[in-house]
Amino acid sequence: MPYWRLSGFYFFFFASLGVLIPYWGLYLKSLGFSALEIGQLVALLLATKIVAPNVWGWLADRSGRCMTVVRVATLLAMLIYAAVFWLTSFWGLALLMVGFSFFWNASLPQLEATTMKHLGDRTDRYGKIRVWGSVGFIVLVLSVGPFVDRYGPAVILPVLMSCFIGIWLVSLVIPEGAGTIPSEQGKLLGVFRRPEVAAFLFACFLMQASHAPFYTFFSIYLEDYDYSKTVIGALWAFGVICEIGIFLVMHRMFRWIPLPTVLAATFLVTALRWVVVALFPQYLALMVIAQGMHAVTFGAYHATAIQLIHRIFQGAHQHRGQALYSSMSFGMGGALGSFYSGYTWEHLGPGATFGIAAALALAGGWIVLVWIRPVFATARH
Repeated sequence: MPYWRLSGFYFFFFASLGVLIPYWGLYLKSLGFSALEIGQLVALLLATKIVAPNVWGWLADRSGRCMTVVRVATLLAMLIYAAVFWLTSFWGLALLMVGFSFFWNASLPQLEATTMKHLGDRTDRYGKIRVWGSVGFIVLVLSVGPFVDRYGPAVILPVLMSCFIGIWLVSLVIPEGAGTIPSEQGKLLGVFRRPEVAAFLFACFLMQASHAPFYTFFSIYLEDYDYSKTVIGALWAFGVICEIGIFLVMHRMFRWIPLPTVLAATFLVTALRWVVVALFPQYLALMVIAQGMHAVTFGAYHATAIQLIHRIFQGAHQHRGQALYSSMSFGMGGALGSFYSGYTWEHLGPGATFGIAAALALAGGWIVLVWIRPVFATARH
């Protein structure tokens, strides 16, 4: 198994997120955009995940050359992103983000499917590869913060370009998945129509819609409470450090606890996290605790969701299954979440916005308990 090559892709991909998620909103704010405009621009970045992963997943399934798709997509994303050094208008950045993200968002679902193929029947070891993405996130979020404090948010632009170059270069040396593909399981639409599958994807949609205010506005939120960029970066990094810890032990947890039970717990912890963020932003210690919950609200959630997707979408549907998960949750959920949070942030305030996020997480947890847990109650790795 090409452990280090797969890990290298995750490292650079999530290193780019370590710049985009904490600092992109601050960069847009520095250009003079309002909260509503920032929410709209971030939503466009995520909205392409609704379509792009499915288009590229279909191409990967049809061609059987998943990594070729990844290489082309990452190269085109890098070339389109280069225009960011000249564009500062709302519509200019909107077009750039749609074009760039259409290709960039295509790569991760295909890499996830390739990783699962290389793992074969040891899919519980996924976390030990994915953990390097978390390391990349931490390295960038900690190292960029002091430079943003000193030179301003525009410093992130060349850093992001370096990350995108790294993603493309690593993709060139990753071989196609060598794992055995299980037999065909029927039409993809037939799989999607199963009630528990539709319920699972809708729950994932709600989870990412609840995270959208956090990803879009958390850094701006903390800045309004006089946190420095260095401290903001450290808080983001701490959350991902906790995420690393959970990735390293999840394979043991899955041996003893059914996947739906873990999934339901992640939704409940997510709701609690947003309540803490809404009510106590001025207390650094409580923000540290809230960031520590990231181990559950992202780490445990994502590792569990990937396992369930791998079980649900088999055979020739593996790539499109990962793509559908990405588009429904990170794409549609993230985009609609960014749209609503931009509006509510400006008109209702941060507290109400995070309160809505908590309610969405509770709704997702209810769906897991009622529709998903009974069907997959005995499912482990």
